[in-house]
Amino acid sequence: MDRTPGSPLLLQLAAALPADGLIADAERLSPYASDGLSMYRELPLAVALPQTAAEAQSVLRVCHAAGVPVIARGAGTGLAGGALPRSDAVVLSLARLKRIVRVDPLARVAVVEPGVRNAAISEAAAAYGLYYAPDPSSQIACTIGGNVAENSGGVHCLKYGLTVHNVMGVRGLLADGSELVIGGAAPDASGLDVLALLIGSEGLLAVITEVTVRLLPRPRVAQVVMASFASVEDAGDAVAGIIGAGIIPAGLEMMDALATRAVEDFVHAGYPLDAAAILLAESDGTADEVADEIARIEAVCRQHGATSLTTSQSEAQRLKLWAGRKAAFPAVGRITPDYYCMDGTIPKKHLSAVLRRIAELSERHGLACANVFHAGDGNLHPLIFYNANQSGDLERAEAFGLDILRACVEAGGTITGEHGVGVEKLDAMCVQFVAPELAAFHAVKAAFDPAGVLNPGKAVPTLHRCAEMGAVHVHGGQVLHPQLPRF
Repeated sequence: MDRTPGSPLLLQLAAALPADGLIADAERLSPYASDGLSMYRELPLAVALPQTAAEAQSVLRVCHAAGVPVIARGAGTGLAGGALPRSDAVVLSLARLKRIVRVDPLARVAVVEPGVRNAAISEAAAAYGLYYAPDPSSQIACTIGGNVAENSGGVHCLKYGLTVHNVMGVRGLLADGSELVIGGAAPDASGLDVLALLIGSEGLLAVITEVTVRLLPRPRVAQVVMASFASVEDAGDAVAGIIGAGIIPAGLEMMDALATRAVEDFVHAGYPLDAAAILLAESDGTADEVADEIARIEAVCRQHGATSLTTSQSEAQRLKLWAGRKAAFPAVGRITPDYYCMDGTIPKKHLSAVLRRIAELSERHGLACANVFHAGDGNLHPLIFYNANQSGDLERAEAFGLDILRACVEAGGTITGEHGVGVEKLDAMCVQFVAPELAAFHAVKAAFDPAGVLNPGKAVPTLHRCAEMGAVHVHGGQVLHPQLPRF
């Protein structure tokens, strides 16, 4: 594809954008060559930087007329390669669409553009005693548009839900630039639940240009219990025990010793260095509700062998304990040249068994692995250590990661909880889904985007790819549904 300044496509795009709204030279394209999954890189044809939804619409219309793929991008913090460019595609960056349109304290909603940072929503709502609940670890940088694309979660999603539970409506654009309005500030909408379909669709179906989110009142009181355990299995059993006792903490997180040591050296959060694993369990609500729930959480932890218990006695201490958990990924990045973050989810009753399996796989593949995860949801984030400059290390890390996801599926779980599929988990999708299910996904994609130009090659593997893996059955040497597009 022609990237020269005078090419017809680039001239049309430049005319649709502000003076500084188009990037096409290789040096300035380099920062867009990957997202948070930096192990894969490719320069896009160009990057469009609209400042308004109308400009984004014009970009889509130009690209659609030319048959050029478009890859929507937010802050680039995604960890599954969902915004990985292609050399024949235009990256549509929505980072400049960052207006908070309004905060309505009576309806308890905020209407924001996709480039608004997750944390900025709560900052804007704080004056009304409100906040936006989903809080990914990257919330100071990640944008709400990306959160919608990936159905992001966070440390408090156990009690308050994922993005899909906290978004009430979206405005967006189809591949040809047609406008789409789904949901809104009303509590319910008639017709099919297309909103839930769009949330987590990874940019395959539409480009989001506005989001209406639900705001919640700030809890009056919040405390967190830090429980230490002599084994990872004991900590896993305590998680199952807490949920089994009917307790739904505001957050329930777990870290093993390797992760805890990395975090403590980085943040100095007050984590014990002699524990094989720690749990962070938070309760929020009225003072009486919190006191009762904290006592119950502590009792369950003791029943499952907790070696020590620390309960926050101030807001500063509570925030410090959570700061350690939220800094886990960069903390691990300080002690290994590279790491590969997985995102499988399992039934909580199988937590201990799957953690044992991960330890076995670590030995088999010869790579260290730190475990940091949303324990209450069974959403695992094993961090596989490797060195990209060491021959064969990346391939071993990828094989290790796929084995972890296989173990999640075998335990009755799924290959992703909040990071999405992107390009990273295409092979794992072949493990989890059979041909008719994959065909249905492709059919939905084709209904929204018949030409297959929105974020092609992501999230849903071709049936041919799965057949080559031996993961999809063929009949008479032919893959089922060969008429479907090969995205």
